[in-house]
Amino acid sequence: MFVEWRQRGEIRGSLPDERGTTMTGVDPSRLDDQQLMKELETIHRTRHDTLLYGSIDALRAHNDRMAQLEGEFLRRNPRRMVAAGRTREGARDRRCGESTTPRT
Repeated sequence: MFVEWRQRGEIRGSLPDERGTTMTGVDPSRLDDQQLMKELETIHRTRHDTLLYGSIDALRAHNDRMAQLEGEFLRRNPRRMVAAGRTREGARDRRCGESTTPRT
């Protein structure tokens, strides 16, 4: 994972951990597409455990980082494929158990 460590003091959008060290990820705009996808996969994979078992500070930091990464992805991919089942109308029309993943 692409992580920068800073000693003492807060950095906007991040929180110090119990050792007084602040951890923040690399600015998403500096990641190439492959690195950005890897970061997104990692943060989405760890989301559930952070929600269930992380401290309030950990959850806040996770929220901030996820918003940064997702915002950068959307900025780079404004015309990404959207599955019909992921729209409000599509969700109403979808039957139980139907896939919402777009077919490629």
